[in-house]
Order: sequence, then C-alpha cells, then structure tokens
Amino acid sequence: MISRKKSIVMNEDDGYQLSPKDLPDVKDERQRRKERLAGSLRIFGRFGFDEGVAGHITVRDPELSDHFWVNPMGRAFKLMKVSDLILVDHSGTVVEGSGLLNGAAFTIHSQIHLAHPDVNAAAHAHSIYGKAWSSLGRFLDPLTQDSCAFYKDHVLLDEFTGVVLDENEGQKITRLLADKKAMILRNHGLLTVGKTVDEACWWFISMERSCQAQLLAEAVGDPISIDAKHALETYKVVGSNLAGWFSFQPIYDVLVAEEPDFLD
Repeated sequence: MISRKKSIVMNEDDGYQLSPKDLPDVKDERQRRKERLAGSLRIFGRFGFDEGVAGHITVRDPELSDHFWVNPMGRAFKLMKVSDLILVDHSGTVVEGSGLLNGAAFTIHSQIHLAHPDVNAAAHAHSIYGKAWSSLGRFLDPLTQDSCAFYKDHVLLDEFTGVVLDENEGQKITRLLADKKAMILRNHGLLTVGKTVDEACWWFISMERSCQAQLLAEAVGDPISIDAKHALETYKVVGSNLAGWFSFQPIYDVLVAEEPDFLD
C-alpha cells in the first residue's frame, strides 16, 4: 500500500473559512479587531495571566496604521469590554477612549508596530510559568509537538534592566525580535506577536503552556527533545500564521457563547 502524507485538514474545499480575511469596510474591520482584542484579554483572564495591572495586548488600527488599540491600565482582564479599549498614536497620545495608558505597554508595543508593519498584534503578560522559565535565561526546547511551534522561531533577551519605560529599551526589544513570533524576556516573561490578534493571543497561550510542560518534565527527569529534522517538519504544520489564527477560534467561540457582554 502506498503511504501518502495528507494535509492536517483533509476537506479544505468544504466551504469553511480556513484563513483570516480583512473585511472590505474599514469600520467593520476595526470593530472586529476590537472585539478580538477585548476577547483576547478576557481569555487571558480566564487562563490566569492577569496579575495586578501588568499585561497588555495591542492590535493595529486597520485605517490609521500608526495607531493601535490597547487595554487601559487598571481595567481587569476578566471584565474587559470593547468599549473599554483605548486608541493610541505613536507619540503616546490617547486619541479615542478613556483610561490610563500603561507606560511599558506603549514603550514596547509602539516600537514593535512602528518597526514591523507585518505585525498587527502583540501580547505580553506576567504569566506564572513564562516568568518562571524566563528566569533560567534559556530557549525553549522542542520537547512536544506543541512546543515545536516555537522551534527556531523565538528569541531570548538575555538581560534585565528594570521596567521597560525607556524608548531605547523598546527599540532593543524590537531589533532582537526581528522576524520571530515570540521572545523570552529574562526575569520578566513572554512576548508574542502575530498578523492578527487571534494569532498573537494563541502563541502566548501555547508558549506559556510549553514553558509549563518543560518545567514539569525537567522537575521529574531528563526529557528527550525531538530531533531537529522532525522538529522542523512539525513546526511547518503547527507554527504557521494560519495555525496560530485557527487554533484561537474554538477558545474565542466559547467566550462568545458564555460571556457575550464583552462585545457591548
């Protein structure tokens, strides 16, 4: 019998949308991005990624490309609504909405959005396993199929100089990130980016869990890494922009069904 490799989705012509597409009306697209952003913040809250006022997710405005939407500092992730979001320009001025702008959020995200026009969203939070792993100053190993999504596609900022409030620090993070999807900030936590907020949010969730898996594995033994050939092959399936976007959809669907008030 001849064995043939198949796509992970075998009925791609079945009419289901398997890729993100911008809506033709910019107002509709803006609303969708804001809904996904507010939803992502609710989801971060569900996963326990909130800690005090730390953490932020941004998405680029579809019309004003030098502006981005972000959560206001001090608003609980679990209570976030579309109407809570604020629009910020690259000078740090809040041009729509009301609320406090997190200085670290602006310093990091403004530089990423400015330097990487292909990046429309970025996510950062002080999640427990991400910040625990970051203290080791190490890259993630390809221990599982899921962690292969980050194989040779994440970087390590191997220093800690305090809360990121200086523009030069934001630029340093941006240069190091280059074309990768994720960063480990030593003694700080994780940062992920994507072409969509869906993707950026999913990569953060997946990276946090990959940190947890490696910490657990190393606590009880000497884990066996996936070899380079198969790690790369797996990365090509689970580490694409499309894979990140698609993986987020079931989580978002559950949120819409259970907490539709965030759409206000």
